[in-house]
Amino acid sequence: MDYIYDDLKLLIEGNGGIISSGELLKAGVNRVQLYDLLANGILSKESHGNYVLSGDEPDEYMVIQKRSDKLIYSHGTALFLLGMSDRVPHILDITVPQGDNVSRIKKTYQNTRFHYCKRELWDLGIMKINTPMGYSVRAYDPERCICDMIRDMDNVDKQVYIQALQEYFGGKCNPRKIIKYAKEFNIESKVRNYMEVLQ
Repeated sequence: MDYIYDDLKLLIEGNGGIISSGELLKAGVNRVQLYDLLANGILSKESHGNYVLSGDEPDEYMVIQKRSDKLIYSHGTALFLLGMSDRVPHILDITVPQGDNVSRIKKTYQNTRFHYCKRELWDLGIMKINTPMGYSVRAYDPERCICDMIRDMDNVDKQVYIQALQEYFGGKCNPRKIIKYAKEFNIESKVRNYMEVLQ
């Protein structure tokens, strides 16, 4: 299937401004056509197997998350996406399982901060949420964010920390869920104290 520029633009924009070679193939763009699009400057290579329209500014959240299905937005970044922080993150917080090698991603995207988590707890609380540009990415839910903030409170911006706790325990609190998560992270007593004081 031959793609004219407008069709290609719609396809890529509908995918967050970035598309993989596999997604292009599935949409009918074969490898020869892909090579031509690159050679003619219509597409640019963003990273291995991922492409953007030349001159376009794709959704940064999507671009970074496309690098690995193990990258989950967390901490202050997830709180911003959830509407629990009004601080626009200049450094994107991302959690990955312990042992994952993200050195290449860190080198390419210097505005990222990585947090490492035990593999068995890494997928606790993953949800889909929209970026400011309206694209769907993976981030942790409010309960996981609160647990992560409490566990890492010495390394978290105090204003973000206080706002998140007040937002959560002042109205968005799901007691059963937050206690379940807190038990997994061995911070149940701390979470119960916040519940008593802030609810």
